Amino acid sequence: MTDEIEKFDYVIIGAGSAGCIIANRLSACGKYSVCVVEAGPKDWHPMLYIPAGFIKTLVNPRFNWMYSSEPSVGTNGRAIPAPRGKVLGGSSSINGMGFNRGQKMDFDVWAQKGNPGWSYDDILPYFKRFESYQSHDNQSYRGSDGEMTISDLEWKDPLCEAYINGAESMGIPRNPDYNGARQEGISYLQRTVRGRFRMSAARAFLNPAKKRSNLRVITNAHVTRILLEGKCATGITYKLGSAKGVERQIHAGQELILCAGAINSPHLLQISGIGAAEHLREIGCEVHHDLPAVGDNFQDHYATRLTYRVRGVDTINNRARGLPLISEFAKYCFGKKSILNLGPTAVFCFMKSNESLSDPDIQINFTPGTHQRGMQSTLEKQAGFTMATWQHRPESQGYVKAKSTDPFAHPEIQPNYLAAETDQNVILAAIKICRKLAQTEALKPFVVEETFPSASCQNDDDLLNSAREIGQSIYHLMGTCRMGNRDDRTTVVDAELRVHGIKNLRVIDASIMPTMVSANLNAAVMMIAEKGADMVLGKTAAKAH
Repeated sequence: MTDEIEKFDYVIIGAGSAGCIIANRLSACGKYSVCVVEAGPKDWHPMLYIPAGFIKTLVNPRFNWMYSSEPSVGTNGRAIPAPRGKVLGGSSSINGMGFNRGQKMDFDVWAQKGNPGWSYDDILPYFKRFESYQSHDNQSYRGSDGEMTISDLEWKDPLCEAYINGAESMGIPRNPDYNGARQEGISYLQRTVRGRFRMSAARAFLNPAKKRSNLRVITNAHVTRILLEGKCATGITYKLGSAKGVERQIHAGQELILCAGAINSPHLLQISGIGAAEHLREIGCEVHHDLPAVGDNFQDHYATRLTYRVRGVDTINNRARGLPLISEFAKYCFGKKSILNLGPTAVFCFMKSNESLSDPDIQINFTPGTHQRGMQSTLEKQAGFTMATWQHRPESQGYVKAKSTDPFAHPEIQPNYLAAETDQNVILAAIKICRKLAQTEALKPFVVEETFPSASCQNDDDLLNSAREIGQSIYHLMGTCRMGNRDDRTTVVDAELRVHGIKNLRVIDASIMPTMVSANLNAAVMMIAEKGADMVLGKTAAKAH
């Protein structure tokens, strides 16, 4: 341990979507010194900026924690990859760039569960604050003056058009803005892309703030422990580079803000002695504060993919190799239509698994291309399209648990995918809807055959087994430091995002979500960070206008 201890008013652990926004807002205040500590490197690599670069960063340990869940019955004994960004911008630097807030009901449920100030009407101004979305004319729902560029996918494709037309023939309406008044319907996706380049949280919020003298960003710094004096968080220890590095200290004069995500936030709390006392003793960790729910309430969106061979049309598969790829690269460089400007999804569809529901409960993503089975990082050679579908609000819950006190050891990650019978029923219904979409008059001329699950898979048992056999995480991990009333032993932070029973320590990231939102999570995480920053600074809640 070095003798020198650096001191800042606020110390932020993690430079993902939440950490970048909070660093910007706190340093902009001008009254405080702020330090952001990130385990990964700077966001220098071109694959972090080219939208199609996700196919490489999803499997690159330089920018990815490379986590995997534990095998389970729901996945036929398979371990499921759980990529998490380990770079400035966090997962916003490697994700699929889809921008989706979720439904009004999602946030109203948060408030109903004992979290005042988190209803849809309460949080809408925070969504609008960070958005720069120009393709709208309704100021009631969307923002246009924020730092985060939200753009409509301009890349159009015959298969995508056929899919949208087929959905309309089934009564699914086109929706010009699924982040507006209603989510239900189908459209090309909105995404965090400006021009030809990904718009990560680092690019939007952190990089512009770096010029401020009161902000310091430390990269390649793995936080090893939260320092406590009694029931008060006072700072952190960290190592530069690797486990063999010299351990250093940073003192937080005002607050320590944990923005490390649904895996790393509970893991760091646990190895610092904050968690379920019995679990901490099992791993040989001194118990500083018994907080049983740390790491519990873990949820994720689990998707199954249906793939189809096609004829009469080029897909991403045809264009992603040989001379066509060289052509696509040239077009991208000159700002023309190119597959390099695409993420993993082109079209979002939100619908109900049965008509008795008041709101959509499933999402179907359409891509004019196919990947090798279970490998989103590797395209197939044959032309095809993919429909990936999942349940918006899964009931299955799992946990994240430290296996030891070693801060560099991966924790045990168990989502318990498809454990709940309701989840099984909804995924079956979603698969059947996808098959109906593929058989519409608009899509039928292109379809040669269903390659997965395949026409031979017909009964419910076989279809459910197919979901277990090839299903994957959609990388929407949340809930492990759940927000709620202090008297509720299933929660970790209060409605102000303060850790129950520990002074000067907040968690501000996807782990605080009390229930899953009907969406990709990045938008909601940025909203949480905007609201959390106001809470830290003691500002009055933003008002709708």
